[in-house]
Amino acid sequence: MKKLSYTFLILAVWSVASCVKIGQQVSNRPAVYTSGSAGHTHYVNPLIGTAPLLDPKVIGYTPPKDWRVWAGLVFPGSSLPNAMVQLSPITEFGSGAGYEYEDTVIQAFTHTNKGHWNLCNIPVLPVTGSTAGKDNFRSRFSHDQETVAAGFYGVLLQDYGVQVNLTSTLRCGFHQYNYPANTERSIVFDLAKANNKVRSWHIEQVGNAAVQGYQDVGEDKVYFYASVSSPISSLEKRAENTKDGLAILHIKDGGSNAVEMKIGLSFVSMANAKQNLARELGNKSFGEVRSEANQVWENLLSKIDVKGGTEKQKQLFYTSLYRSFLWPALRSDVNGQYSDANGEVASAAFNYYTVPSLWDTYRNKLVLLGLVSPQVTTDVIRSLKDIGDKKGFIPTFFHGDHAAPFITGSYLRGIDGFDVAGTYKLLLRNANEEGGTRPFIREYIEKGYIADPDVANPHVETKAKAGVSKTLEYAYDDYSLAQLAKALGDSANYRGLMKRSQNYRNMFDPATRFMRGRLANGEWIKNFNPQYPYYEYMYREANAWQLSFFAPHDMPGLVALYGGEKGFESKLDSLFTVPWNPNYIARNVSTFIGQYCHGNQPDHEAPFAYHFIGKPEKSQQIIDKILNELYGIGEQGLALSGMDDAGEMSSWYVFSALGLYPFSPADASYLVTVPLFEEVRWKLNDGKELVLKKPGKGRDLKAILVNGKQNEGYFVPHTLFRNGGEITIMTGSGQ
Repeated sequence: MKKLSYTFLILAVWSVASCVKIGQQVSNRPAVYTSGSAGHTHYVNPLIGTAPLLDPKVIGYTPPKDWRVWAGLVFPGSSLPNAMVQLSPITEFGSGAGYEYEDTVIQAFTHTNKGHWNLCNIPVLPVTGSTAGKDNFRSRFSHDQETVAAGFYGVLLQDYGVQVNLTSTLRCGFHQYNYPANTERSIVFDLAKANNKVRSWHIEQVGNAAVQGYQDVGEDKVYFYASVSSPISSLEKRAENTKDGLAILHIKDGGSNAVEMKIGLSFVSMANAKQNLARELGNKSFGEVRSEANQVWENLLSKIDVKGGTEKQKQLFYTSLYRSFLWPALRSDVNGQYSDANGEVASAAFNYYTVPSLWDTYRNKLVLLGLVSPQVTTDVIRSLKDIGDKKGFIPTFFHGDHAAPFITGSYLRGIDGFDVAGTYKLLLRNANEEGGTRPFIREYIEKGYIADPDVANPHVETKAKAGVSKTLEYAYDDYSLAQLAKALGDSANYRGLMKRSQNYRNMFDPATRFMRGRLANGEWIKNFNPQYPYYEYMYREANAWQLSFFAPHDMPGLVALYGGEKGFESKLDSLFTVPWNPNYIARNVSTFIGQYCHGNQPDHEAPFAYHFIGKPEKSQQIIDKILNELYGIGEQGLALSGMDDAGEMSSWYVFSALGLYPFSPADASYLVTVPLFEEVRWKLNDGKELVLKKPGKGRDLKAILVNGKQNEGYFVPHTLFRNGGEITIMTGSGQ
């Protein structure tokens, strides 16, 4: 791949930053000029993570026929940080992010994404020629005619000869279609399709060059207003509100071959979508919007400047940093309105966001969000409280109650621009009342653990309560909430929650030295295979090995359960050396170092555990293997070893590459490892800097200096992010 910097000639030349260009330019591409490479966006390649993971040696098993291992699942299209609009090509609906690198056909371009099995709303596709009698519109494409960058996507639709260029704002998409002629030009609105089931859809023409409508997918109703740069000759609707229905917008013949479409989105109304469009795009040209999008990303990425490392490491670092800021997504309009948890139109003085992917991203990504974008974090917490006020509980995502570490950690790091007391009250309700965020919370409180049944022949998809995972996670959530109680002076709840935080011990079986499922009567589950992965039987998307080192709030206590440092080290060594059984196949559990699974999140803290027995060099060996061998892999270097899950895998790379990891995200401190780079300059929000230096070439951590003084232990405090300072990581002399 060749990285170029582009400018678009549209009436004038607007300077934009680097794109990653696949192959050669084509004749009907708009005028494109190279001007060298500059800026941090130069390193962003949105195609990383779109390619399939194919090598059984990496996966750990041979996938069944027609399986695509859950790896990457990211989209290559245009988005701003935490935006409402993610404008991206779709090669296959229902495939996570909708774009799979191995595909050769583009179905449409959609306006929402996440890299998960929902969204992909408002599909559109420019086409040429007669549309009479046709109902399946799509086009072949080639990566040789594809261009990607932060805030930009371009591709040639080979079957129609249309060059498509896309850019976006927070709430709007900007399409530029360069047709091969100025006749028989159409835009298909394939509104019966999305990654969620479409319940109904509507589109209507308004004026001579605009359409508006909506797509109802159940939990969300996505409205749009689209203006076109050329007059519309007709709007053809076929079988509106049916699963195979679509609409075709026909452009009048004549004028320029180029047609531009500006489309605003809203989750409230078509009128709001139109207002979003007017406010964010107005009369701006494509070049202006593209340049502004690049500058937004440059402003964010340049907050962390790295020196040293290889070109690939820089590309992986800045691409991972970019990926870390695509979710959660904005859901309120420019007028402050949004659709609330009850489906009612509400209004607020803050930006309303989606629920974060808390089960995944609480570990690291939401910490990174708070460090780089504290105002977004503040508004995300306000949004969670808004849901809690209307539903009675602060929501979670998928599993656990990890709003507790997210909100507590944010508050302890100085983010306090929300109703702290009211939010704390809701989190206490989460932790104590049945019927809300924590399933089986009454059993957890009464027994000190959550039981599972003893199933005779359990298999991957065996359904149960995931009692081990829930108990371990609730214990950590209790600890997290206890820290907020302490900060707010609530000593009674602090003591009670801290006592409950020790419930993780109730899952530890000293005979097998594993976290093991228990029956309701307290006995251990007999049909126990610590290597077998389950979806939700005893463990959630994991096996016993992968969850037996999870107690981030009490690692000394966990070490003691294993009989002390030697016993803990021996067991941890086995985690990374006992080979994975290739007969144990679970689509969402892949890529192993021994039994450790980097392809899924539940054990992502385990590589750092050697620090707690004074052997950081053993952690570093594992961390370096992951950084160097499990990101940007495969034939084209475009695969990831697991599902990015809204940026968690990317954030793991960012923190580990920088040498600072939020081992316990509820706590305002960071575990120091050896960074990939010689120097990191982290720009803080008040003009100060946190500088990390690694003067030696070795990879074994020998000492940590903070502002020139020897640091005690392996953790450094968050005050360095408040006041600025310098961390020097001293290593051995080895290469």
